Amino acid sequence: MRPKIAVWVSMCIIAGAAGCGTPQFPTKVVYESDQSFVRLETDQTVERGNEHSHPVSISAEQMAAVLGGVVVEEPVSRMPFYDDLSRPRRHPAFTDAEIEFFAPLLADALQIATPEEVVTFYQTRRVSAIRREVTSGGLFVKGDRLHLFLSNYRSKTHYRADIGVADTTDDRLTPMKPIAPQEGKLDFEPQHYRVPSAPAGLARLFHWDRRELIVLFRRLPPRRLSSGAAPRSGDVLPRK
Repeated sequence: MRPKIAVWVSMCIIAGAAGCGTPQFPTKVVYESDQSFVRLETDQTVERGNEHSHPVSISAEQMAAVLGGVVVEEPVSRMPFYDDLSRPRRHPAFTDAEIEFFAPLLADALQIATPEEVVTFYQTRRVSAIRREVTSGGLFVKGDRLHLFLSNYRSKTHYRADIGVADTTDDRLTPMKPIAPQEGKLDFEPQHYRVPSAPAGLARLFHWDRRELIVLFRRLPPRRLSSGAAPRSGDVLPRK
């Protein structure tokens, strides 16, 4: 068993009732298809008097600038069988196509979110007959700061097959829960638009994965988007 998997399994066992895979149910679906969705969900960590600054006015171009600044820095030691060595160690988290797709939908979601809600996003891509890659997370706004969680970044489903544990979790129900060990770290460019994350307590560590970025989104120069590139909010495509 690889060490990182052993640690991950131990964390889930320790968390127990905290719910490594406790499903969240959407309060509103902004967009949904077989491959992706953007939803609003109740944020169970919000305390009275410390709610989010929702609804919030943010343009699709501002959101595109946020997504375009997210950077993933892979670990120094990467293994050919598990890791994609075709990408440089430090690279953008979202492709141009993903930014064009998600930015308008996430902006629309924040404009209708309540102070008690968080916006979640999800995308899956099939890489073999039995395995998929999942990218998912969530975001909320507090004042002039946008908090973005990348809970899964191209996480491979069925990773538990290495240790003979059946994969029974529906990853669509838990967009803000990691479905596999998350390696590397998140960064943001340009650096001066990023705010250091505050240390999290144990309870919140088990509620959400702590791959978090805090961005001064209103100061970011907007990023131009192609017209008509993304689906409209409110579209719900039939699932097969």
